Amino acid sequence: MSELQTVREDPYVAIQIDEDTWRIEETMVRFFLFVGSERALLVDTGFGTGDLRSLLKRLTDKEISVVLTHADPDHRTGSGIFSEVRMHPAEFAHYRADAPDGPALPAPVWESDVIDIGGRRFEAVHVPGHTPGSIALLDRERRVLVSGDNVATSAPVFLTGIWRSPEAYLQSLKKLEGLTGAYDTLYPSHGDLPLPASAVAKQLEAAEQLLAGALEPHDPPKEYNLPAKLYIWKESMFLR
Repeated sequence: MSELQTVREDPYVAIQIDEDTWRIEETMVRFFLFVGSERALLVDTGFGTGDLRSLLKRLTDKEISVVLTHADPDHRTGSGIFSEVRMHPAEFAHYRADAPDGPALPAPVWESDVIDIGGRRFEAVHVPGHTPGSIALLDRERRVLVSGDNVATSAPVFLTGIWRSPEAYLQSLKKLEGLTGAYDTLYPSHGDLPLPASAVAKQLEAAEQLLAGALEPHDPPKEYNLPAKLYIWKESMFLR
């Protein structure tokens, strides 16, 4: 394999993970581009603060399909440059509540749907809690889970606001833990990357402590500017 590249187009920094996988870093969030033999898959679109179309043209000449792990603004706002954006239907209302400018229409991705881009296949796993239609994408062949906002270290998981259900989030972590035999590596949207599969069990332990009321509340860092408290358990953090 040739030397891995880094492509900068302010405010984006695209870092090659392997010859057909890119992580795209934007302020406080990351998203991913996977390039198959037939087309490319963009998982999330970030805040849309830069010329995303120009960046993507530098990374691939393949036609790009878009899937959102969920419809929070830091994952959906760059979607307006596309004609169609796929997500779990439970996210349609969230997406439409503040849809980005442009022609992008929501289209469904259901539990267990498989997105085949030629040489790579991604299976949708519905993991509600952070939002009603949050999904993860599982590449069983390469043993990678694109985990969205469900698991993070060095960054908090948001469980505050009208779209959140800590109880559903806990059950979704149990679901992901039940799938750990299918993946070795997680690609999260925030915090450290990559994470080992064992990070799911640690996140589950932390969520159980949170739901049990065992964690002390702290004032969150000023950059979050939310009416919420920060809860910390080992390497995991939550805003609730």
